[in-house]
Amino acid sequence: MADAATIIERVLTEAGIEWENPGPGTYVAKLPGTRKLTTTVSLIVGKHTLSLNAFVIRHPDENAEGVHRWLLERNLKLYGVGYAVDPLGDIYLTGRFPLQAVTPDEIDRVLGSVLEAADGAFNTLLELGFATSIRREYAWRVSRGESTRNLDAFAHLTSANTPTAATPSGDAHLTSDARPTSAPSGEQPTADSPAPGDTDTQP
Repeated sequence: MADAATIIERVLTEAGIEWENPGPGTYVAKLPGTRKLTTTVSLIVGKHTLSLNAFVIRHPDENAEGVHRWLLERNLKLYGVGYAVDPLGDIYLTGRFPLQAVTPDEIDRVLGSVLEAADGAFNTLLELGFATSIRREYAWRVSRGESTRNLDAFAHLTSANTPTAATPSGDAHLTSDARPTSAPSGEQPTADSPAPGDTDTQP
């Protein structure tokens, strides 16, 4: 039976997923999405286990209790991974598996679970935790005559009671898709901008 590292490399390559190997037994893969541009996943092959983590979104601007409740309820439906929150409140997906369980089918299934939990849930998390920022971003773009196409998925939030346009704060004008690849920790992620500009929703 092939070792875990060989299996991971084969699955990522055959799936056409962009990946790199920054160190022995460590893999960083970029899963393309439709709502979230990419989800960066790190897989680390240890002596006895394979650990996996992926950054989902930074700490909510508002309604943190509602976001956390939604995450806990969603955890009951996930396969192989679960949502976790680091000391800063940033949201990750994490998982750990015995090396004996690492097979091509299992890696493929777990990566699919990660993509669904990060990309598939992205707009819902934005609505729950960043509604005010979305409205401000929308108003700012309208005031400057800029496209609001990738905010179409949030039309129910922006169609009425839109705040007065102003230059967005750092929490409102959010465009970066950079993601940390380390496991949840007390360190600040490389980007803390999860929001409307990070979506790729089709009209």
